Amino acid sequence: MARANLTPAVVVAAAADLADREGVDAITLSALARGFGVQTASLYSHVRDRAALLDGVHELALGELADRIAEGIGGRSGRDALVALAEAHRDYAGAFPGRWAVLLRPAAASTVRSASAGRVAALTLAMLRGYHLPESELVHATRLLAATVNGFLALEANGSFGHREPSTDISWGRALDALDTVFRSWA
Repeated sequence: MARANLTPAVVVAAAADLADREGVDAITLSALARGFGVQTASLYSHVRDRAALLDGVHELALGELADRIAEGIGGRSGRDALVALAEAHRDYAGAFPGRWAVLLRPAAASTVRSASAGRVAALTLAMLRGYHLPESELVHATRLLAATVNGFLALEANGSFGHREPSTDISWGRALDALDTVFRSWA
């Protein structure tokens, strides 16, 4: 790729692709520079450092995930919306394992304030409001949802569920059924 074609967005997208192919630890400015055929110093005009690069991948992944969530939950409510939201996460984690791993890292303050993070949060809250939860309980319900979905997907990704039958798909469905029951009966 010619040096003139480099932009912060192009560099971040290349880092995201590298993470998906080789893992988050493979994301370095020198690895990206080699891929672009430029000197590492050339990338510093596009990204401040590795931390900024990871922040960019985090925000990119949030935006992509938000698009999938929005498409999935549109026109749905209750259990159907819950399943669509959870499946958007699961499908994304399977398709983009490196990006998913970045999503599991603590977010920088700038990432938390980003439009992409705001969209994921707003879509999640909209889905939970379909259960008629009190506003004061939404943060707790969001944390339970995130812990269940992210915990399941992290264990599934690292092979922790691979030793035993039945299929993890059955356990996934049971976990979503349990969340639906909890949200419908929230005190």
